[in-house]
Amino acid sequence: MQKRIPSILCAICLLILLPSGTAAETTLSANPLRAFGNHIADVVEQALPSVVVIRTEAIRYRLGRDFFFGHLYRVPEQTAGQGSGVIISPDGFVLTSNHVVDNAQQIEVVLDDGTVYPARLVGGDSHTDLAVVRIIADQDTRFTPIEYGDSDALRVGEVVIAIGSPYNLHSTVTMGIVSQKGRVIGMLPYEDFIQTQAPINPGNSGGPLVDADGRMVGINAAIHGGGARATGNIGIGFAVPVNLAIRVAGSLIDTGEIRHPWIGILMEPVLEGVGVEEVFRNSPAEAAGVQRGDVITHIAHRPVTSPLEVRRAIFQHAEEEAVMVTVTRNGVQKDLNVQPEAMPDFNVRQR
Repeated sequence: MQKRIPSILCAICLLILLPSGTAAETTLSANPLRAFGNHIADVVEQALPSVVVIRTEAIRYRLGRDFFFGHLYRVPEQTAGQGSGVIISPDGFVLTSNHVVDNAQQIEVVLDDGTVYPARLVGGDSHTDLAVVRIIADQDTRFTPIEYGDSDALRVGEVVIAIGSPYNLHSTVTMGIVSQKGRVIGMLPYEDFIQTQAPINPGNSGGPLVDADGRMVGINAAIHGGGARATGNIGIGFAVPVNLAIRVAGSLIDTGEIRHPWIGILMEPVLEGVGVEEVFRNSPAEAAGVQRGDVITHIAHRPVTSPLEVRRAIFQHAEEEAVMVTVTRNGVQKDLNVQPEAMPDFNVRQR
């Protein structure tokens, strides 16, 4: 607010000093829609150098059958894919969606100016559908990283802009608002989505969702398809919050992986807190004495009222760092020390 006061004072002085009907007065009283449009264009111009296209090639196999003897065999097929990404460091680290680069044998990154670089996978996380790739370039080559916003401070109703390359349309920009925060849609093991009305389509995955100041507040991840008869975007898109995305990216860059704290329960909202619907066998919760039917009221002495709040609270603790879980059981309050462990990979079939 302090930065705007001098400009406002200058505008008032000009209105006093200039005669009516001048071109300067006309400029000062410009159409507010034009001013809004110019600001959005400035924001996009600021963000575009950080947004990239990610092109991938992979070898996938399909089953074939020998015509004469009926033997099954695998037929290799080369497939190509494309998504979006965003540069998060001057030395070429790029954040994207894990499904964009999963199982890719070759990765290329295309900058906004059309320059193409090879890239390598640094690490991916199937739990949050996030991945980091690094551009392969000369050591002295510098890239333009995007500025981060604060997804925790993001408000429902704020204007947001999605940038990416849907349907092979490079540097596509769409605009909408934040429809809701903290959405869980059952697509991933760990979800805390920003729901947005900004149109997101196939190919937008991995691109940034930016606020009205051009700061990244999310990574575009998924759309609501609207059923078998719906095509394209229906105004319901989802983005991973930037605060979560940057934490995951930092771990992937440092170690090549991220281990999510997990206590091993299924939950449901109830009036008094969060109900324990199921306790997984051999889980940290079972070891600590958590039982089906318990109602969780506090995590680390802080009240919780939804499964998402429980997941967030557990995620703030390091793996194997004991956390106090307060439950109510048959009207009696109990404090249980639960020691989280790494969340299992639910995409791996257990034998």
